[in-house]
Amino acid sequence: MKLADLDSSKVYTYADYLNWDFRERVELIKGKLFKMSPAPSSRHQVLSMDISGRLWEHLKGNACRVYTAPFDVRLPRKSDIDSDIITVVQPDICVVCDRSKVDAKGCLGAPDIVVEILSPGNNVMELNNKFDLYEASGVKEYWIVSPQDNTVSVNTLVDGRYITSRPMAAGKVLTSIVLPGFSINLKELFELD
Repeated sequence: MKLADLDSSKVYTYADYLNWDFRERVELIKGKLFKMSPAPSSRHQVLSMDISGRLWEHLKGNACRVYTAPFDVRLPRKSDIDSDIITVVQPDICVVCDRSKVDAKGCLGAPDIVVEILSPGNNVMELNNKFDLYEASGVKEYWIVSPQDNTVSVNTLVDGRYITSRPMAAGKVLTSIVLPGFSINLKELFELD
């Protein structure tokens, strides 16, 4: 089977997703297929490794764990049966504090933190589709990292709605409500490459 063989008007499930055997990486959002961007740029990878490394170091000895793409995050609506799940995404980085959500397939349920690093090919999807998806699913913090602008926006879930920070740039320090004591100096982060 090839990606081109799939019907873009059809609603797919995680059970379908598990049966696909093509090279392209895809995500399902509300049953609709989204082809992921080609391999990320080297700058995207450096930022991803630096952020995930800092999270890994901070979380040593903690119940929370950090995971990096490709790592399936299934966001069930009705039930956790594969044929009922119509949303599966692969965030660049996620932190899961409830280890019962992690199984051999990835994460079942909302991670505590999702970090998406924007690429030129996926900005519209990230901002339009995933913002609402993560908010509705209960992701406590959703960080949007823009390598093009050297900024990070932190969306914090309060009473079921995201409160969005002003985009932070070099000179600011990113902190997390979910992970007390965790911080990243954005000047250091964006000067990596």
